[in-house]
Amino acid sequence: MVFAITLHEAAHGFAARHFGDPTAWQAGRISLNPLRHIDPMGTLIIPAILLLVGSPFLFGYAKPVPVDFSRLRKPKQDMLWVAAAGPAANLLMVVFWALMYKLSWEIPPFFSLPLALMAKAGIGINLVLMVLNLLPLPPLDGGRIAVSLLPHRLAWRFAQLERWGFPILLLLLFTGILDAIMNPLVDFSLRIIVSIFGL
Repeated sequence: MVFAITLHEAAHGFAARHFGDPTAWQAGRISLNPLRHIDPMGTLIIPAILLLVGSPFLFGYAKPVPVDFSRLRKPKQDMLWVAAAGPAANLLMVVFWALMYKLSWEIPPFFSLPLALMAKAGIGINLVLMVLNLLPLPPLDGGRIAVSLLPHRLAWRFAQLERWGFPILLLLLFTGILDAIMNPLVDFSLRIIVSIFGL
């Protein structure tokens, strides 16, 4: 999970730098060092609580990478690519872990079981993070993608939800509504991966 979150956040910073905003790079956040991205509450405490209470849905987050959208060369258009970079990184990791799962079938049993278990966890965690972040709720990546695609007036109004986005997300999480939204989407995504890779 730490690896998935770290690459997700680093991808945002890398994309922002590519499109003209060096804020994350100057802050040292384009890094694969997990310590630069860990948020005590989101990366450690909330996932631990969910594990302890037996939640079927594991949720976590890192410190958001700082992005100054006004410094992007085309702020409204480039926001889409910066936001999409995180879920895209999770999708690449899903592909990587799917290939590792297939590799586990071909190696000696001593290594195959640990690799298969780690690959299954990697696929599951990255699919959940990808789908969660694509939900159209600011400040999630899907919310920023929606802001980028909406006409200016609607985009401005929709962006005002950002101050309430995290409380709304926590409310959905602890009432079980987020599970009801996420589970069908994650299951559908998993079926696609299983079908493509023949898992």
